[in-house]
Amino acid sequence: MANGTKEKWDPALTRLLTSLQQATNLPSTEEELGFLSNLLQSKELHALVNVHNTIISNGSSDRFFPLLSTSLDILTEILEEIAQRPYMSPDCKELFYLLQKPHIQGVLYSHDSVAQKDYYPHLPEIPREVEDDEETIKIVQLVKSSEPLAGAQSAEPVVGATIKTDESTGKIVIARVMHGGAADRSGLIHPGDEVVEVNNISVEGKTPNDVLQILQNSEGTITFKLIPADSKSGIRESKVRVRAHFNYDSSTDPYIPCKEAGLDFVKGDVLHIVSQDDAYWWQARKEGDRNMRAGLIPSRALQERRIIHVRTQAVKNGEDAVGLCSVSALPVLTCSQFPKSPRCTSKPKTKKIIYDIAENDDFDREEIATYEEVAKLYPRPGMYRPIVLIGAPGIGRNELKRRLIDTNVNKYRTPTPFTTRTMRPGEEDGKEYFFVSREVMEKDIEEGKFIEFGEYKGNLYGTSTESVKAIINAGKVCILNPHYQALKMLRTPQLKPYIIYIKPPNLETLKETRSAFRARSTFDINNSRGFTDDEFNDIIKSAARIEFLYDHFFDETIVNADLAVAFSQLVSAANRLESEPLWVPASWVQ
Repeated sequence: MANGTKEKWDPALTRLLTSLQQATNLPSTEEELGFLSNLLQSKELHALVNVHNTIISNGSSDRFFPLLSTSLDILTEILEEIAQRPYMSPDCKELFYLLQKPHIQGVLYSHDSVAQKDYYPHLPEIPREVEDDEETIKIVQLVKSSEPLAGAQSAEPVVGATIKTDESTGKIVIARVMHGGAADRSGLIHPGDEVVEVNNISVEGKTPNDVLQILQNSEGTITFKLIPADSKSGIRESKVRVRAHFNYDSSTDPYIPCKEAGLDFVKGDVLHIVSQDDAYWWQARKEGDRNMRAGLIPSRALQERRIIHVRTQAVKNGEDAVGLCSVSALPVLTCSQFPKSPRCTSKPKTKKIIYDIAENDDFDREEIATYEEVAKLYPRPGMYRPIVLIGAPGIGRNELKRRLIDTNVNKYRTPTPFTTRTMRPGEEDGKEYFFVSREVMEKDIEEGKFIEFGEYKGNLYGTSTESVKAIINAGKVCILNPHYQALKMLRTPQLKPYIIYIKPPNLETLKETRSAFRARSTFDINNSRGFTDDEFNDIIKSAARIEFLYDHFFDETIVNADLAVAFSQLVSAANRLESEPLWVPASWVQ
């Protein structure tokens, strides 16, 4: 080969080839040596090694940031979606067959492997023959990095695992291996492994903090001598994604096993749960985060019990639970105070109360929102998700809905309500209302066919589920602004609504803006006067209660301080709904 070509060879392969050529007493045939020599000189092998080295060296670079790591899953979803179509256009057929080609799927598989950083070597353990009365010992070497290895009270960035003292034996053991960390990537360290020595220093009789001190004083490679656990839990990552419904700051949590291993997040973040093996501490990453090492977060069971504890204390102290919406600084209970459970994924039962338009402040008070499993829902042309505007009476939902419908009356529709009142002159059945008998409507209400209903001046009024489905099936966008209690009937896999909470600004801004625009009070039947101070206070109070009970249902929040700005945000949300894949409850896409 030319010198210019050789300069591009990988140095490690070049040294390996030189050693092979200089070796004289290898137990191999000329044919085997020739094959290995040709392999080490092949352009293909050197090209692959160069690609591998480039990926490894750029793994922590800002330039190396994939948009997604599940392209093969998306390909499967697309194939399933196309296969369900009753008719395929020529372009659709071409795409359908193209995506089934092995080389296309192979490219996407390689892409996902690189995106997930699943290219680190997982070395098999070397089996050792031992006498019956001897223990198997394995020696593992890891390069010290900026990843946590922790004891019960303190942590030192080392190898991506946590250690503890076994309560029954008093030995130092591996408590957990953090997914994506150095220990995990090695494939040689497992939960339950007993630590015998660290860098040739015995850990017998030492505490986890003593071991951490040894690691603090270590440089470069760290050598662990371990007694393998009898059984090894699988390290395969799950594909579960959840949306968090509370804020979490690991630095303020005194019971987290390792603060440096904690993963902080805020309400609304989507988390990739990679392990639920621990009943109280899950391992997770933020979706789309460049850092592939997982962090610790409280499990659903642990967080639910924390919230229950806070609410119970609030009731005992005579406090209003609405003031406890933020749970980022909840007091922490020890795990010993909770009943043991292998997975702890159960949720408390929710009250089922038939409601009407009258306020029912206790509705869904027992709902405890921690995490909700989610998946990406891709927009489908001609099948639009309903847009639901939720908010306190008087906040401006009717005006926002009217303005959005006016932008395209052929596209945006609102369902025609049902009523039991008598038809008036000039009205048409199915235009202003669907006019039905009281017996028929009461029967349909009993059968759960109405999203919301109520009684006014002796007549029933309501919106049926079928009227919403009819708009969706007609290829239109259904716009709703129901009573907030209707969310339990609306938020179903069949309707898949996009729920926007219209939130008031603070009291001072609310008064200023409504006075400046001479807004008419919606609490006045004749709409002939402005809002009173009591009505402004009622709006703020009602909004706080809606948030407390239902904010885990909201896909988006728009603060209606300035109507023009709020309307612009609503239009943007409607456009995004038609063009972008969005996170929804996982049951909606199964």
